[in-house]
Amino acid sequence: MTRQLDVHFLPTLIPPRAVVGSAVVVIDVLRASTTIAAALDAGASDVVPCLDVDDARRIAAESTCTRPLLGGERGGERIAGFDLGNSPLEYTTQRVAGRRIVFTTTNGTRALLAAGDARRIVVGAFVNVSAVADALAAEEKIDLVCAGTNGEVTAEDVLLAGLLAERLATADASLRLGDTATLARQGWQQTAAAVGDKSIPTSLVTALVAALRQSTGGQNLLALGMDADIEYAAQIDRHP
Repeated sequence: MTRQLDVHFLPTLIPPRAVVGSAVVVIDVLRASTTIAAALDAGASDVVPCLDVDDARRIAAESTCTRPLLGGERGGERIAGFDLGNSPLEYTTQRVAGRRIVFTTTNGTRALLAAGDARRIVVGAFVNVSAVADALAAEEKIDLVCAGTNGEVTAEDVLLAGLLAERLATADASLRLGDTATLARQGWQQTAAAVGDKSIPTSLVTALVAALRQSTGGQNLLALGMDADIEYAAQIDRHP
């Protein structure tokens, strides 16, 4: 069977039943997928995505495990009464190790829930891109779902989809790329063609940070004074 990789630039652009039986990578570089990767690497037991704030509060209240931590944002900022926001810098080992995170964000958790028909769901970010590529190595049907921002396509998510397409297609020349996957791959090649190894020249990391700052999500974070989150999100394989 020919292996197939498709990219969906927004969750709303996923055709009906397109991800049934697929391995899906959900991408929200700025910031949900980056933050989830940070939380799990810091020892969180699991992350439970919720569509809205009321659902998150209810699920946390009904949990039978040690009191979960509520994490998430609306409008980029921590939700009132929540333990944590959506900054990866907040999810330290001291704060989250051994704890369940009940998590809701404006875009990322919606994308996770939109992929619910998938056989397997992986959270993808620049900070764990090699681990994600390795996890997909044996998958025959792969769909990359970009979260976007408020219903609009965002460059940072498409860039990561392009990097994953580049990694996977380079590893397996027989992998068939759909048109959107090819477009994403070309976008990555144009932006940072030489980025791909764990040993990355500082100048290329700087170029990626600059690209993220120029994106819609990056501009939103800069307006909130959260440039440190952008720099964090650009660190390829920070959480291998």
